[in-house]
Amino acid sequence: MIKRRGAGRVFLGCMSAGILACGLLGGCGNDTTETTAPSADVTTADVETADTATETNPAETTTEYETETDVALNVTPVSIVYEAEGATEREVADVYVEPIEGISDDFMYGVDISTLLTQEAAGVTYYDLDGNEADLFKILADGGVNYIRVRVWNDPYDADGHGYGGGNCDVATAAEIGRRAAEYGMKLCVDFHYSDFWADPNKQMVPKAWDGIGIDNMELALYQFTRNSLVTIINAGAEVGMVQIGNEINYGMSGYTDWTYMCRLLCKGSEAVRAVSELTGEDILIAVHLTEVAKENSITGVCKILEDGGVDYDVMALSYYMFWHGTLKNLSEVMNAVVNDYGKKVVIAETSYIYTADDGDGTGNSVDAGELAEGYTASVQSQVNAVRDVCEAVSALGEDGLGVFYWEPAWTPVNHYDWEASNAEEVLAANEYAWNELGAGWATSYAGSYDAKDAGQYYGGSAWDNQAWFDFDSHALPSVNTYRYLKYGTTCDLKVDFVDDIELELNVGSELTLPETVYVNYNDRSKNDYAPVTWDADAVAAIDMSVDGDYEITGTLEDGTQITLYLSVLYINYVVNPSFEEEDRSMWVITYEGDKNPSDFQKKSGDAKTGDYSLHFWDSNDFAFTCEQTLTGLTNGTYYFSANAQGGDISDVSVMYIYVKDSAGNEIGKQLFKVDGWVNWQVPEIDGIEVTDGTLTIGVSVKSNSGSWGTLDDFYLCLKP
Repeated sequence: MIKRRGAGRVFLGCMSAGILACGLLGGCGNDTTETTAPSADVTTADVETADTATETNPAETTTEYETETDVALNVTPVSIVYEAEGATEREVADVYVEPIEGISDDFMYGVDISTLLTQEAAGVTYYDLDGNEADLFKILADGGVNYIRVRVWNDPYDADGHGYGGGNCDVATAAEIGRRAAEYGMKLCVDFHYSDFWADPNKQMVPKAWDGIGIDNMELALYQFTRNSLVTIINAGAEVGMVQIGNEINYGMSGYTDWTYMCRLLCKGSEAVRAVSELTGEDILIAVHLTEVAKENSITGVCKILEDGGVDYDVMALSYYMFWHGTLKNLSEVMNAVVNDYGKKVVIAETSYIYTADDGDGTGNSVDAGELAEGYTASVQSQVNAVRDVCEAVSALGEDGLGVFYWEPAWTPVNHYDWEASNAEEVLAANEYAWNELGAGWATSYAGSYDAKDAGQYYGGSAWDNQAWFDFDSHALPSVNTYRYLKYGTTCDLKVDFVDDIELELNVGSELTLPETVYVNYNDRSKNDYAPVTWDADAVAAIDMSVDGDYEITGTLEDGTQITLYLSVLYINYVVNPSFEEEDRSMWVITYEGDKNPSDFQKKSGDAKTGDYSLHFWDSNDFAFTCEQTLTGLTNGTYYFSANAQGGDISDVSVMYIYVKDSAGNEIGKQLFKVDGWVNWQVPEIDGIEVTDGTLTIGVSVKSNSGSWGTLDDFYLCLKP
C-alpha cells in the first residue's frame, strides 16, 4: 500500500513491491476498507475485511467476448553470456554479514526489476562496486541473484498508446527482461496482476478488455491471457520457474471482491499454468500472493478459503516490509502456520529496506526516517541486516522456505535531483519528462484515464529510490552483494552503524544529569553494547534548569561518532495516560453507584481537549461516579494538580470536583467545578499538595442529574520547583 508523503512537486506513498498507487503500492497492504462479503459457500469467518473497497463485483452481462488464438510454443534458444562465481568462503567486505547457518543452495535469491527497461530508455546507466559501467544483470549476478521477478499488466496503455508508467509492464516487457535474465542463468517469476495497472489490497481494477464480460467469459479470458502470456515469455527464451496468479489479492482480484468468483478465476489461472508446464515439460510453481501478515488471520484465513474453493497452488507468496508489516517473530509464526496447517511452501515475494532518508529524484519517498523498524536505521548496513534477517526467517522453514525477492532494488533516479542545486528546476523537468513520457516513474498522467482517483491525481517518479541497492547516481552500494554473503558471511572492521538519538525530560528545578554512556549498534550486532559519550561542554553550560526550555546537545563517542540528545526541561506530568489516548487504561479506576456505569472512554476528537479520546459521561437517570489513579514512587515535595472538563444540562444539585488523597486514603485537597457548555473547558486546580511518602491518588468525582453530559480530559500532576 502506498502512504502519501509529500515532497517535490508530486506526492507518492508507500510503494511496495506490488503497489504504487491508491495511496498504496502493491506490497504494503494497510488501511483498507470493507469489501463485498464472499458467497456463503466459501467461508470468510477468519478473514479480516479491508477498509477500502476495491472494484465492485462486475455485473453479469451479455457482452460478447472474442476468444484468443493459442500462441504456439516456439522457443528461441538463449545462450549464457556470463556465469558469476559465487562466494566459497567468508569474504572481506564493507558491510558485516553474519552467515545464515544451513541456508539451502537452492534458495531463491530474487529481485523484482520490472522498471528496468523504462529506466534504461530514460538513460539510466548502472555502475558496479568498482565504479565501472556494467549491465544490471551482471551486477546482480555477481551479487548472488539467481531469480528475477517481473510484473505483468494486461494492457497498461491508454487509447492513444501512451503508457501508464511504473515500467509499462506488458507481456513484451516481461519477455525481454526474462530473456536477458536467462542469459545470466537466472530463472523468472512472472507476477500477473490481472489488471491494466497496479493491483494491491486497496485496488484490484478490472482490465479494460474484461470489463462487463461476466464471470464465465472472464474465466475464459483469464485462462487464455495467462496461457498465451507465459508461452510468449517462454518463447523469448525466459526460464519461467514460478508464476503468481494475482498480486496481493487479500480483498479482491480483477474487479471482484467475492471470494466465490475470485476462487473461480484463480482456478482458471492455475489451470493455465499447469497447461503451459505440461506443454513445455518444465515444472512451474504456482503462487498465490497475499500481504498484511501482521493482521490476525489475514493469511491463514485466506488459506482456508482457497482450500475450500479448490484452488490448486504450490506456494504462498507474501509481501513483508518490516516497517509496515510487524515483527519477524510474527512473520515466522504466520509462515509456519501456512506450512504446517495447509501444506504450502512459502516465499517472500516482496521486501525491502531504506538505506537513506533522503530523496533523490523529486518525488517524495514512501518510507522515511519516521518509519524505521526497531533495531534498524537508515543506512546501508541496516539495509543489509534487514534483508539478511528476512532470509534467515524463511531459511528456518527448511525445504518449505523457498526464498526472498527484494522489490525494485534498481529503481534509481533518472537524474539525481538536489532541490538546493542551481540546476534543480532543469533536472526536475528532465525527470518529469522521463516519468510521464517514458514510464520511468510510478505513474504517468495518462494513467488517469484508467485510474482517475489515484494515478490521475498523484502521478510522478520513484518513491523507492531510497530503498535501492544503488545510490542516487546508480552506483552500486555494498548491499547489492547481500545475497552473495549469506552462506559464508563477511569480515570487516568493527564500525558503529547507529546510535539512537536520545530524548530526555527533566523537571524544572531538578539537578542536570546527562547519561554517561549510550547504547551503540555496531555493524557486527553481536558487539552491541553501551559506550561512553562526551557531551559538548558549551551546550551543557547553556542549559538553564530554573525555567522550562528545549535543548539539543551533541555527544561524541570514542571513535568520533556524533549523536544528539534532545533535552526538555519542563514540568513533567506524572499522570499515566492522562488523556486516555493509550489503549491500556487499567491505571484508571472507575467506581459508580447503581448497576450501570454512566462513563465510557469515548473516541471523538470534537469532545476531547486534546487527541481523540476523553472520559465521557451521560445517563438517562441521576448518576454518580469517580475516576481516580494512584501514583507511587513520586519524589517527595510539593505538587500541583489540574484536570479539564466540559459539558452541559447540569442542574443546581449537581456536584463535581477534583480531589487528591494521601497513601492512607485521606482526602488532602479538593476543588469544585461546574461545566456550562460544549467545549467551554473548565480547569479546576489544586496547588500546594505535599507528598511525603511517594504516594498520591488523584481523581475526579461527578454526581449529576439525569440527561446531563460532558467529558473529562488532560489530567495533569507536576512537581513544583
